[in-house]
Amino acid sequence: MTATPDAAPGAAAALHEGWAELLDRQALSMHPRALRRVAATTSDLLHRAVSASPIDPAPVEAAAAQLVEAHFTDPRMLSGAVRLLQGLPLPDGRGGELAAAFAAGWASALRDRTLREQEAIRLAVDSARRGVEQALKASEARFRALFETAAIGIGIGDIEGNILAANRSLLEMFGARLEDLKDRKVEELVHPEDSPVVWTAYRELVRGARDSFQCDKPYYRGDGEVLWTHLTVSLIRDEGGAPNYQVAMMEDITDRYRLQDRLRHQATHDPLTGLPNRAAFFEQLEQLFDKAGPTTRFGLCYVDLDGFKVVNDSLGHETGDQLLIRVAGRLRSALTPMGHLVARLGGDEFVVLLEDSRDEQEAVCAAQTVLAALDEPVLLGGHRLAVGASIGVLERRVASTTPDAAVRAADLTLYRAKEAGRGQWTLFDAESNAQSVSRYTVSVRMPLALERGEFFLEYQPLCALADGSLTAVEALVRWRHPLLGVLGPDEFVSTAEDTGLILPLGRWVLEQACGQAADWSRRFGAAAPQVNVNITAHQARSRGLVTDVNRVLRASGLDPGRLQLELTESAAMGPEDASVEILESLVGLGVSLSVDDFGTGWSNLAYLRDLPVSALKLSGSFIGDLNGQEDLNGQEEDGTTGPGSEDHVGWRIVSGVVSLAHTLGLTLTAEGVENAATAERLRRLGCDWGQGWHFGRPVPPSEIDRRIAEGPVRGATGLP
Repeated sequence: MTATPDAAPGAAAALHEGWAELLDRQALSMHPRALRRVAATTSDLLHRAVSASPIDPAPVEAAAAQLVEAHFTDPRMLSGAVRLLQGLPLPDGRGGELAAAFAAGWASALRDRTLREQEAIRLAVDSARRGVEQALKASEARFRALFETAAIGIGIGDIEGNILAANRSLLEMFGARLEDLKDRKVEELVHPEDSPVVWTAYRELVRGARDSFQCDKPYYRGDGEVLWTHLTVSLIRDEGGAPNYQVAMMEDITDRYRLQDRLRHQATHDPLTGLPNRAAFFEQLEQLFDKAGPTTRFGLCYVDLDGFKVVNDSLGHETGDQLLIRVAGRLRSALTPMGHLVARLGGDEFVVLLEDSRDEQEAVCAAQTVLAALDEPVLLGGHRLAVGASIGVLERRVASTTPDAAVRAADLTLYRAKEAGRGQWTLFDAESNAQSVSRYTVSVRMPLALERGEFFLEYQPLCALADGSLTAVEALVRWRHPLLGVLGPDEFVSTAEDTGLILPLGRWVLEQACGQAADWSRRFGAAAPQVNVNITAHQARSRGLVTDVNRVLRASGLDPGRLQLELTESAAMGPEDASVEILESLVGLGVSLSVDDFGTGWSNLAYLRDLPVSALKLSGSFIGDLNGQEDLNGQEEDGTTGPGSEDHVGWRIVSGVVSLAHTLGLTLTAEGVENAATAERLRRLGCDWGQGWHFGRPVPPSEIDRRIAEGPVRGATGLP
């Protein structure tokens, strides 16, 4: 526990001054010097407690105990202290924490004192029963003094339950006269909140099966108000050990109960809107699941306001808070009469809980009620604020899910509603939810996966079509996910791109690939392949990319000429102010650039003229359509069609792309090459490099080591 600056001098001064005034008002006959000593000691303890982080309850409880020992036991002392401590100028609700700790300590100390008094009374009663005849009168006098002056209420009854006597404190608690209680039956003093356990224990006591019991029990006062007591009932036996009388001792704990109720309400309700908060909602939901039968159904409407951030940013948080209050009022008015719970989860998110729903239509009806309640604009400070909402609707059997899973599913359904255009509800769909959960799982796990080394690289060969030699390798990232198995880049790169996690992941790939390429260069010299690393649109528009590449090249010692960055058409065609300058800087480092998946877009080819790329990679999906369309019998050396051949228009396009690339001075790589015939035809058309399963699948670095050591594979293009 450490000291905290939260206990500002202003709060300390307010505490000492207010505390002294409070004790002065409550002191009855204490000497001023003793009063000042008690005030100083206890206020110092409170100040020490609030100067710790978190608040230290031990000094607070010690202060409360000192006050009780000094006879500050009036309930008004507790209420005054709570008001004073809650009102201290402390941040983050620390005044409430201090007040709660004091109330608990004061009540505990008072109870200890009361129990000591109770024990003294019990001993006095027992002493009166056991006393000899000559000491009976003195013993009765002592008992009468304790009975009449005790701070707790005491009542005596016979074994049949008739009330025989009550002291002044008990009569004051009940707001009654002795005649009002005398000869009444104990069993008549029931309250609807009485636990059956209380009356079971009472019946056991009057028949002699137990000597005492304790409980917290409410009663009705004469004016109809509820009196909460801590009740101790003891059995007095005769000389033969048979039940003779019962003695009830009551401590008035009404103020404590009211304080606990107030604190409980604050803990379970949103202070801004007054709606149940997240904790109360989950408590209600879990209770529903605990008591549900096998066919019980429930529904959730997860509500998020559309455009609330704009209101906060443009009109201020005060206006935003007022808007939330109005929205909460509308939702409460519209849905509470339908028997549904409305809670605020935080920010501009609300949830509606339907217990024992009939079917999905009832949940949809609740969602439509929400939209209807928010249909009219809200008038605030001269502004007409249109407020809409997106709603994720879930309705199903309780037995088919868990509370946490249900809320997650409703939340994911809400975001599907937002993606669909906002201002509408969307019903839970298991298949869509599974996809969203998978995407969510990937995005949440990814930062931790980087730390734990769950990613690894494989390398796919790129070979020269002229002789089959290994000229380059493409670094492909894989994720060894602990639950989903090995994932390929298609399964997580787009998620990383959307969430911004692509930047740390891209840096890691760059570091690993360049480190591996530098190792090959040191071991194999000129035979080492160029390494190609993919760059997404997000990375290409990040100004930190140039810094990252420069740092990695220096750290690894890799010749920049042996690194090529592959960009998709969308990344290569970014706005000039966002990407061209960055790409130019990369080329300035000595790195080469290529356009990946060329031919899949409908872009203006002018960007090939304006961007500093040195290579094109013809899309594998395009080449894949041509595998099996080769007809070499009628083909000429230049790739044109001779007599009797069955040409394919796709090959003419490939021929045109080859011509375009060479005209621009670019190297052309064909992806998706699956067989020797396709490789040979591409070679005849003048294509430079090939990549695909014909040349090798993605493999670990050790397999590339073997390929480099073996040298060019003769006949790799299908030539004899």
